[in-house]
Amino acid sequence: MLSVLTDNWELFRDGFWTTLRLFLVAGVLSLILGTVLAGFRVSPVTALRGIGTGYVNTLRNTPLTLVFSFLFFGAAKTQLSLPTFFWAAVAALTFYTSAFICEVVRAGINTISPGQAEAARAVGMTFMQVLTIVVLPQAFRAIVPPLTSVLIALLKNTTIAAGFSVLEAGAIPAAMAERGENQMLTLVWITIGFLILITPLVFLQRWAERRTAVA
Repeated sequence: MLSVLTDNWELFRDGFWTTLRLFLVAGVLSLILGTVLAGFRVSPVTALRGIGTGYVNTLRNTPLTLVFSFLFFGAAKTQLSLPTFFWAAVAALTFYTSAFICEVVRAGINTISPGQAEAARAVGMTFMQVLTIVVLPQAFRAIVPPLTSVLIALLKNTTIAAGFSVLEAGAIPAAMAERGENQMLTLVWITIGFLILITPLVFLQRWAERRTAVA
């Protein structure tokens, strides 16, 4: 069993390194875009609320595979192709995941008492100041568990990139099949690899919950 890993260590190493890079880059970008979209959704400006609502409803109801297909194949027809397969995968994961993060952040915003926002506006703070200084810091305390779940889903969703010529962990079985290796043992090692990546997120979630708990 161990020989499947040791004899093909470079393949596993490179595959999971690409998976980790996809997760980290798309995760950071998704957090930024998702938070901005959440701000749109609670904005007093009707046009911004419409943009946020339209984006979320469209992306949440579109299969991730179709998002990948558009960015890898459809975008090239409209002069919007990205420089490499890796960055096209990052864009697909970011656009898709940010819609879910938006809803998580918006739910956190809705847990904050409206009186706090009204008090902030009463002392002359703008909407952006209220959102960034008063509301969002408290909202993020309340959304640690669901936000972590979305990020774990993002990590697992990176495997879809394997179907679009990105050599990450999801592409390992096909490469191992060409080498004549045992597919069942290959899948076992891939599962162990994802458990190794996901476990720190679970512990980080528990630490953050304790750290941000309100007495």
